[in-house]
Amino acid sequence: MSNGVTEAGSPDGPAVPPESTDLHLASARGKWVLTATVLGSAMAQLDATVVGIAQPAIGKDFHAQIAGLQWVSAGYLLTVAGLILLAGALCDRYGRRKIFVIGVAWFAIASLFCAIAPNIGLLIAARALQGVGGALLTPGSLAILEASFAPKERGRVIGAWSGLGGVATALGPFVGGFLITAVSWRLIFLINVPIAVAVIFITLRQVPETRDPNATGYIDIAGSALTVLALVGISYGLIQGSSGHWDSPVVLGALLIGAIALVAFIVVELNVHAPIVPLDIFKSRQFSATNAVTLLIYGMLGGMFFLMPIELQQVSHYSPTAAGASLLPVTFMMFALSSRSGALSARIGPRLQMTTGPLIVAAGLALFARIDSGGNYLVEVLPAVLVFGFGLAITVAPLTATAMSSAPAERSGLASAVNNTVARTGSLLAIALLPAVAGITGDSYLHPAVFETGFQHAAFIAAILCGAGGVLAAATIRNGPRPGSLRRRVDHAHHTAVDGPPLRTGAETAAD
Repeated sequence: MSNGVTEAGSPDGPAVPPESTDLHLASARGKWVLTATVLGSAMAQLDATVVGIAQPAIGKDFHAQIAGLQWVSAGYLLTVAGLILLAGALCDRYGRRKIFVIGVAWFAIASLFCAIAPNIGLLIAARALQGVGGALLTPGSLAILEASFAPKERGRVIGAWSGLGGVATALGPFVGGFLITAVSWRLIFLINVPIAVAVIFITLRQVPETRDPNATGYIDIAGSALTVLALVGISYGLIQGSSGHWDSPVVLGALLIGAIALVAFIVVELNVHAPIVPLDIFKSRQFSATNAVTLLIYGMLGGMFFLMPIELQQVSHYSPTAAGASLLPVTFMMFALSSRSGALSARIGPRLQMTTGPLIVAAGLALFARIDSGGNYLVEVLPAVLVFGFGLAITVAPLTATAMSSAPAERSGLASAVNNTVARTGSLLAIALLPAVAGITGDSYLHPAVFETGFQHAAFIAAILCGAGGVLAAATIRNGPRPGSLRRRVDHAHHTAVDGPPLRTGAETAAD
């Protein structure tokens, strides 16, 4: 072993020379490595993006209640949020390429199960399995690039990975909507299989194996298991309880199990030698405040993007293709403005943007309440999309950069992973709660007038909570004395902005 790279003769894969950690983007091999990681992460991004668009078709096909559709999204988020930190540790320990390939293969097999699911229950189970694959491949994709390319190339490579992955995110709703309209919602899952085969073939032939030689000893499996158990118990209790069964012993038992698992998780993390989430990282007020803001903002985005495709298709009578294309301006604005927003926060500090950005996002969410059965795009949808997208572009890069810079430099990777997990957890909880709080239960999504009223309530609730995130940022975020450290993280913040939940959770993002 040399520099964490598998050498010739290793049982971990094809022979890879030690100098493969100094790949250059201009080289043929460098391009193949970038291609494999982009396709792998884009596969998950595409799938997560189009599932939101497919919700009405899935609901009609299976005669599902709104709770069933909630679980189609929540099942995936549960396993991704619960396992992504463990997956990062496994990448460092057992090899980034190995875990990445396992994740891609797992994701493809689970996608096949989604495509052939005969009922909503098996589709939900397959989506949960898909989330395991997503958790395994997500950290490996970026880690491969950081470990394989020469240091001076990494910023450029991550920028290329970010941009190309963003193209997939942008095209996902449109392409997915076309497939749903032309063929079936099942094709959005089935199309992952040939992509995965190509990714695995390229990865095994071209991607060097790397691992952290210092990643030895204990892996906090117990902490990860308790995380998943807490999320499952709490999410199940909230979704089923929101359907009008709060007094059910099963619902109360699930909430109790989730709460106990959460307390046990904290106890375990405080006492194990190598916790998966060292809780002392939250001693930083800036880090804790940033993650609280993240929970509110990304939670409301996840909840609204769960409901938005249903509103556009069921109430405003958009086709799946038109519904998918309607939010493209958000993606374009993120591309155009995120890096500039990150650079600005590096110069002036993040407080102003983390305060005003969520307030502008809140205004955009409130404008979504104007969408009705007429659904005029230029009058009702586009103004809300533009205000919302502008606020999001102002917010996301400083938010992510602050989450990283408020932790010690040697823990920036952990800080980023925790912030990502918090964002997904926020989306999960909002998908579980927001519909019911807004009055959307049972099969109300099949009744346009009823759903329209509920959607309007949801938009105002989301706007209030997102605005509260801006107020919280104004009260707690400070412009620290290290603007240089923020500047060094702008590129990473930009990539996270493209890869983060808002663009993968609805239509899904944002998601997942």
